[in-house]
Amino acid sequence: MTRFLLIALLLLAGCAAQLPPMPEDAAAKRFEPLPDKGVIYLVRPRADQDYVAPVMLDDQMIGSTYRGTYMRIEVPAGLHQLRGMASDNGSVKLDIKHGEIYFIQHNAYGYRGSFINSTYQVVNASYGRSLVMGGQMSGLITR
Repeated sequence: MTRFLLIALLLLAGCAAQLPPMPEDAAAKRFEPLPDKGVIYLVRPRADQDYVAPVMLDDQMIGSTYRGTYMRIEVPAGLHQLRGMASDNGSVKLDIKHGEIYFIQHNAYGYRGSFINSTYQVVNASYGRSLVMGGQMSGLITR
């Protein structure tokens, strides 16, 4: 009986041990636009494959995405490109406007355990917000 209670308590403690989101995560999930910049949410769905996918913004490495994560990227108005690195030829070009918010779904694909390629797809605000709300922030990029 004691053994059963100990196991039950450990299981309950594990459920309660989830850390709260970072302050930046909570702020990003308010989806506030910026008057002097555009905002891009780059989101990897939870159901995506479990590959690390490095991302470049305008030919500069900004970080990597992981399954169930997102980045909030704040950029000046103008043309910008998000793309993969090295052999990953996935990319999307965006004409960013001040005060606007854009949602990009990022998926990573592999073969036999090796990361190969990714895709970037502009999605509507409702779907994009739902992906962000279900994810955890992996980066806040400000340019």
